[in-house]
Amino acid sequence: MIRGIALAALASVSMFGLSGEAQAQYPERPIQMIVPWAAGGGTDATGRIIATGLEEVLGVPVNVVNRTGGSGVVGHTAIASAPADGYTIGVVTIEIGMMHWQGLTDLTYENYDFLAQTNQDAASVMVSTDSEYETAADLLAAIKESEPGTFKASGTGQGGIWHLGLIGWMMSEDLPPDQVAWVPSDGAAPGLQNMVAGGVDVVTAALPEGRSLIEAERVRPLANMDTKRLELFPEVPTLKEATGSDWVLNVWRTIAAPKGLPPEVKEKLASALKTVYDGAQYQDFMASRGFGTIFRGPEETTEFVAAADKQLGETMRAGGLAQ
Repeated sequence: MIRGIALAALASVSMFGLSGEAQAQYPERPIQMIVPWAAGGGTDATGRIIATGLEEVLGVPVNVVNRTGGSGVVGHTAIASAPADGYTIGVVTIEIGMMHWQGLTDLTYENYDFLAQTNQDAASVMVSTDSEYETAADLLAAIKESEPGTFKASGTGQGGIWHLGLIGWMMSEDLPPDQVAWVPSDGAAPGLQNMVAGGVDVVTAALPEGRSLIEAERVRPLANMDTKRLELFPEVPTLKEATGSDWVLNVWRTIAAPKGLPPEVKEKLASALKTVYDGAQYQDFMASRGFGTIFRGPEETTEFVAAADKQLGETMRAGGLAQ
């Protein structure tokens, strides 16, 4: 009997030891990083460079999977609904503070454990080089003179952040929110391709997302929606400089996991992300592509996203996008 108790105790200790060792060894297998937007866009590009850095820091493959659709709902749902074991993480974008206000999903920032914010970019206004409009002022004058819906724009899903960027600009110019019709897309990359092909007149998205087409002289940037000119695009004026509008919009991207991540796993991922962010590979890539960099840890990111959720809801209600 005593021998049986001793063996049971030994087994318990052995199991505890193995469990602790297994946790300490995280990660032991590949990690999946879900990107809720299309390949080729800014979210995809920034997600992939982070995944590359995490592979080096953590020593396991980090496989990027694009889960598009539903104005971001599909990919964000896939992140939130995955097992909270550290083997599925994702790029949670500003849309998490927008989709639930539109009635597209019940998901909110509270469905995630945020690990870091790594990026922030200003919205912008772009046209095809085939367009007759050379400046944002020229484009705005034509929009004002047109019937509502004559001009068409794209860059993300219906009610997405780049759509909000357009609506905010229109409202700042005393125009109806729907003065320019919105053509939904699964991200900036397909929206830009549609514009180049003549399907839409304007794309509102971050300038880095259009960089390759800008450098190929297929896209003409007219203005950015920040308070200052961007270092990589110093010739592109702010919207304030171009049209006098005070509308400003910056978007952000975070790395998050499903809610309920084990504390030791969360700590290891957050530490790895800070190492990646501080590394030359990430900083050089972001600078070369014109993406903005900013770092917030888990607590700061959660507080920031919670505040953004409230602000976005107020703006969307004013623009008729919230239910």
